[in-house]
Amino acid sequence: MQTHTLTHLKQLESEAIYIFREVAEQFERPAMLFSGGKDSIVMLHLARKAFWPGKVPFPLIHIDTGHNFPEAIDYRDWMVKEYDLDLIVGSVQESIDKGTAVEERGVNPSRNGLQAITLLETLEEYNIDAAFGGGRRDEEKARAKERFFSHRDEFGQWNPKNQRPELWTLYNGHYNDYEHFRIFPISNWTEMDVWQYIAQEKIALPSIYFAHKRPVVERNGILLAESPWNTLLKDEKYEERLIRYRTLGDMTCTGAVLSDADNLSGIIQEVASSRVTERGNRSDDKRSEAAMEERKLQGYF
Repeated sequence: MQTHTLTHLKQLESEAIYIFREVAEQFERPAMLFSGGKDSIVMLHLARKAFWPGKVPFPLIHIDTGHNFPEAIDYRDWMVKEYDLDLIVGSVQESIDKGTAVEERGVNPSRNGLQAITLLETLEEYNIDAAFGGGRRDEEKARAKERFFSHRDEFGQWNPKNQRPELWTLYNGHYNDYEHFRIFPISNWTEMDVWQYIAQEKIALPSIYFAHKRPVVERNGILLAESPWNTLLKDEKYEERLIRYRTLGDMTCTGAVLSDADNLSGIIQEVASSRVTERGNRSDDKRSEAAMEERKLQGYF
C-alpha cells in the first residue's frame, strides 16, 4: 500500500493555505498587512497558492511610516503590479498631520509605535473584519502567546487571556460589532523555515536581504543605516560596511548585520549558525522588556 508523507515545509504550507481558506469562508472583508518584508512576502505567496488560479480575493494594506527603506517600497510597487493586487496605503504622516498621532523627538525618533494608530484608523475606514499578519511564535515572547485567530476588542486591543481555544484545527471567527481578528497563518514557522521555503519556491526578495555595502553607524551595538531621520551623536560617523538585514522595519530602528551572504544558500548557513535572535537588532524591541507586548496591547500586530 502506497503512503504519502508530506515534508516539514509542505505540512506548514498546507496548514497556512487551510487558514487562508477558512478566513475567506468565515469573514466578509479580510485584508493582508504587507510590509515588503520576507514574512509578508511568504504569506502573499501562500495566499496566491490558496486561491489559484483566481486572484487573491482581498487587498494588501501597507502602513507607510515615511521612514521606509527605499528597497522595500520599490519591491512593494513591483509586487502589486506583477500580480495585479489591490493595495491600500495607510499613512502615518497623515495621522500626525490630523493630530491623532504625535511625532517622537530625539536623536533617532521612531514611528514604529505610531503604526498602531494608523493601522486601526485604516481598518476602521475600510471596515476590515480580519487582517492577516506575518507574525511567528519564534520571533518574540509576546508573539509566542498568539493564536492563529487573534481576537481584538472594539478598541483594537489584544488581551492574551481573552483568546479562543483552537482544538482540532477548529477556528472560531465570531465577533461582535466593532471587534475584529488578526490572523497569523505562519505562526508555527521559524526563521529557518521561512528561508528554506523561499529557496524551495524560488521567491523573489528585496535586495536589502542580501549582502551589500551601505553607510551605517553603530549605536548601542546596533548598526543603523544612514537616513535623513537619524542624527549623529558626538564622535559618531557613518562608515561603509558590508551588511544585510534579517528583518525589515523602519530605517530608524532596524539594525543590520555584518554579512557577506549574497545568496540564499549563504543566508541559510548564516541563520543556522547565528546565536542572536532575528529581532535582536531591532532597537524598538529594546526600549523595555515588554516592548512588543505593550505595542500589541495598543493595537499593533
